[in-house]
Amino acid sequence: MNTLLFYCAAVLAMLFVLVPHEFAHAAVAVANGDPTPKLNGRLSLNPLRHFDSLGFVMCALVGFGWARPVPINSANFKNYKVGLFTTAIAGVVTNYIIAFIFYPLYALSYMYVGTGTAGGLFLTTFLWLVFSYNLSIAVFNLLPLFPLDGFRVVESLTGPWNKVRQFLGKYGQTILLVLVFESFICRVAGSFYPIFESFDVLGYVMTFAVDIIGWPIQALWGLII
Repeated sequence: MNTLLFYCAAVLAMLFVLVPHEFAHAAVAVANGDPTPKLNGRLSLNPLRHFDSLGFVMCALVGFGWARPVPINSANFKNYKVGLFTTAIAGVVTNYIIAFIFYPLYALSYMYVGTGTAGGLFLTTFLWLVFSYNLSIAVFNLLPLFPLDGFRVVESLTGPWNKVRQFLGKYGQTILLVLVFESFICRVAGSFYPIFESFDVLGYVMTFAVDIIGWPIQALWGLII
């Protein structure tokens, strides 16, 4: 596939991945009694409100990334633990729902539009990337490392004295940056020497996302389409 065409499809797909993810965080936080996201202009589907250049590029290049975190003040939640948990999990749930909706669109496009023309190839690739990227982002964000959603879930289920929570909060961001950098290096080096792809830790996580987490979606729609 033409490289430029692929990255155009990837960039467009990001709008259906990162923006709904952050909007879901904002909407659920507001629903739990915290006006902070709305006051900061994040209760919006405008991509520019959520844009993070590095996270956007990483997502387009390697299939996982991030947007600007939605600011929340958990002290405003009507129920602290429920508010923290539901706000943290909202983005992941939204990504899975979008993946569920877009998979049949991809399947139908592949069957009836095909990839024989540039337009058909672009459409089919775009729909597949929306499906696979949403799954990748969902799994990536469930890693229990600060500042990802998985860490917020840990926060909602444990007390501040919990040693595991303290460790993940203190070192999570460093571990995350190392994993992202290691994955990026393996992807680049793997394009020249395929053996390096075997050491891509986050690559295995993303493969798990599409092949395992995405299997129920594919299996269900496979029975219908």
